[in-house]
Amino acid sequence: MFKSAFGMTFSLAAALCAGLLIAQPEEAGAAGLLTPAGGGPQLDLQDHQVSVVIEDGYAITTIDQVFANATAREMEAIYSFPVPRKAAVSEFTYWIDGKPVSGEVVEKQKAREIYEGEKQAGREAGLAEQDDYRSFDISVWPVLPQDDVRVRLSYIQPAHLDTGIGRYLYPLEEGGVDEQKLAFWTANEEVSGTFSFDLHLRSDYVVEALRLPEHPAARVWQEADGSWRVHIDNAAAAKTPEEGDSLSQPAAPGVTPISLDSAQEEEGPVTRSFQPVRLDRDILVYWRQKADEPARVDLVAYKAADGERGSFMLTLTPGMDLKPITQGRDWVFVLDRSGSMGGKIATLAEGVSQALRKLNPEDRFRIVAFNDGVIDLQSQFLPVTDENLQRALGELHALTADGGTNLFGGLQRGLDVIDADRISALVLVTDGVANVGRTQTRDFFELMETHDVRLFTAIMGNSANRPLLEPLTQAANGFAASVSNADDVAGLLLQATAKVTHEALHGLSLELTPESGGLRIADVRGDQIETLYRGEQLVLFGHYWGEGAAQLSLSGEISGKPVRYETRFDFPAAATLNPEVERLWGFAEIERGLQQIALLGDDADVKQSVVDTSKEYGILSPYTSMVVLRDERFQELGIERNNQQRLTKEEQSRQKRQGMAVTSNRVGQSQPMFSSPRPSHGGGSGDMGLIGLYIAVTLLIIGISLRRRRGA
Repeated sequence: MFKSAFGMTFSLAAALCAGLLIAQPEEAGAAGLLTPAGGGPQLDLQDHQVSVVIEDGYAITTIDQVFANATAREMEAIYSFPVPRKAAVSEFTYWIDGKPVSGEVVEKQKAREIYEGEKQAGREAGLAEQDDYRSFDISVWPVLPQDDVRVRLSYIQPAHLDTGIGRYLYPLEEGGVDEQKLAFWTANEEVSGTFSFDLHLRSDYVVEALRLPEHPAARVWQEADGSWRVHIDNAAAAKTPEEGDSLSQPAAPGVTPISLDSAQEEEGPVTRSFQPVRLDRDILVYWRQKADEPARVDLVAYKAADGERGSFMLTLTPGMDLKPITQGRDWVFVLDRSGSMGGKIATLAEGVSQALRKLNPEDRFRIVAFNDGVIDLQSQFLPVTDENLQRALGELHALTADGGTNLFGGLQRGLDVIDADRISALVLVTDGVANVGRTQTRDFFELMETHDVRLFTAIMGNSANRPLLEPLTQAANGFAASVSNADDVAGLLLQATAKVTHEALHGLSLELTPESGGLRIADVRGDQIETLYRGEQLVLFGHYWGEGAAQLSLSGEISGKPVRYETRFDFPAAATLNPEVERLWGFAEIERGLQQIALLGDDADVKQSVVDTSKEYGILSPYTSMVVLRDERFQELGIERNNQQRLTKEEQSRQKRQGMAVTSNRVGQSQPMFSSPRPSHGGGSGDMGLIGLYIAVTLLIIGISLRRRRGA
């Protein structure tokens, strides 16, 4: 039986919040156009326009950009930006002779050879590559002298929802973890022309409020149909200096976002000017759903009318009776102070300082820090006294960020110092870029197998090693959260404290069973978690054949008592509104293959499966790239236009959805799976200062580990 370390008081969490607000991160790297560090002429990032639509449980992000060449020679444009979490890149389009040409997925080495060959032949070409977990890199040839080129990139990802709060992140801060790239390239991250960000949130859930914590001047409004919109831009109608309005003033409600074409062709008495914008700050959007809404199961399916196989996304938003827990514990803080944490170390140190000041008298604490090596700031657990706290605070604020990342050593020391006779909380904060000591994924999984703990991880930065940290955390039955410097300090405090102060469902088992011979379900993919915490959703993807009813059951234990939740619903014979679900399944399948390779080593069959899935579903992977050529060259090289056909189908469905009222994807209402409402942070005043708070507890408290008490 597990004993919980979930006893954190609200005052301690609030202290963490305060500390994290006080410390300001250092300037970080950013998305931008790459130029060799040796110098030379640079291209301009003339326009950068982002459009986001969130509906039916997933988000589609589209980025239009123009690269301009003010020099007298041909140049190559190379643009790099961080890999968004669980993002399946589905489109790379390059305008050739004024017409958009979409890319096709090809094995990575072959794609690079084709691109370089087209360059040598003097033909237009574009290439989109994934640099492992770190970045997406786009290359375009040529950008002619005194000319520009236009490109478009789109990606799809599940929408994040936790305890009634949604979170969307448009990542721009580069995490500073790729030493080779940093040594060779410099980035021009300034947009000299138009910049805009538009988001449209369509949901059949009641959304009460929406906020951008790092962009308070963003224009946010609600449409008559209940959907929400966000608009940010760097343009304003030209005015005399006496009026004094900022050029970055947001547009009014209902404004039509600046398009690349209209911005260049606009005529009339009103002129626009643009304030340069740096792509060095993430755009983070939170939305809060109405409190005490019913727990539910949502099914989004895609199956062509004449198709045999359908795809589905199944989302469970549970409502379970998870009671509060309060118990004392030992605190072990395991902190990454390597060089890649340079922009975050002050925030981290101040947050831990505030936490130490609020520990309960019966608690004990200990701090472990690591870079190339591992140090114990204390040689043993110390009781919470004024003298011990003052000494620890001095040591903590003296920490600096430098050196490599001995992640294995830091994690091992943190696990080893835990006292088996006391309930313990382990706080791990890292970007996970292990480059010193033992670095193989298998080593970390074997380490966790030797310790009977649950690991909770705060994943720092957009270029963090999520492919290692997320599966490792899941294997240890904990939970992981990604942290941006743009995260606010309000809603996430409520989210995380709700988890660390409540019971959880352990030994999770989920079964989806057809009830008739006319329906077959297979290839179910998703996060393989065994513990479900308060407010978390479960998202699964799969394939089905036929139609008919299925039974869904969720079972496990809460505080040692078995529980079971059931419902039934129908899979449709045809569903044509959401073809993007096919790509989401493909991405989940690719993730599964990459995790197998990371854990078990290179496997030719698994790698080929990743390549095949990537090509079939038009998704970038570490082993494939997306190449754009002149139309006739695709045919000459024998590259089928599968992704072009898929993009056409998706665009037609997207236009159809936009012309319809928001519909509900809720299923199983005749036999609701849960009797309790889904957890929330309570109703609400409209004070959105309590939305967002993803740093405080995600940084420090999220890293809690529950230790199994033998014989309990």
